[in-house]
Amino acid sequence: MSPRWTVETHGPDETIDLGRRFGRAARPGDILALVGELGGGKTHFAKGLAEGLGAAPARDVTSPTFVLCHEFLDGRLPFYHLDAYRLSGAADFEALGSDDILGGNGLSAVEWADRVAGALPDDRLQVRFEVTGETLRRLTFDAAGPGARRLLDAGRNA
Repeated sequence: MSPRWTVETHGPDETIDLGRRFGRAARPGDILALVGELGGGKTHFAKGLAEGLGAAPARDVTSPTFVLCHEFLDGRLPFYHLDAYRLSGAADFEALGSDDILGGNGLSAVEWADRVAGALPDDRLQVRFEVTGETLRRLTFDAAGPGARRLLDAGRNA
């Protein structure tokens, strides 16, 4: 299958549902790089990831903008929800100990990943969020590497 997939969601619930599919398909060490404008749906997708892993209910997942990382350790896999919005680059991200989290024993999702792209492993699934209407979102998944391709295929076909 193609290493790229584009899908549209018609509201937050559909974005969360899509995240659930990828959470259910995740394996240890998978990394999702979430990219897009404010209000694009990145955190809603992360809510679904957490639910798909059984790590936390959607209502408990909030943007980690001010704490930089939320850890949910009680699911099928640990879920690490990171946010690079307030960081000035890859060096700041690495100083947080990102090497100890990314590619480890859980699923990592990094919001605003484009700000720290140089600190992310090459094998990652990038998800670009575009606002196309009041509640409409276009998500484009780009898989780079074998782990990301496996996650894309599994999430797309779930």
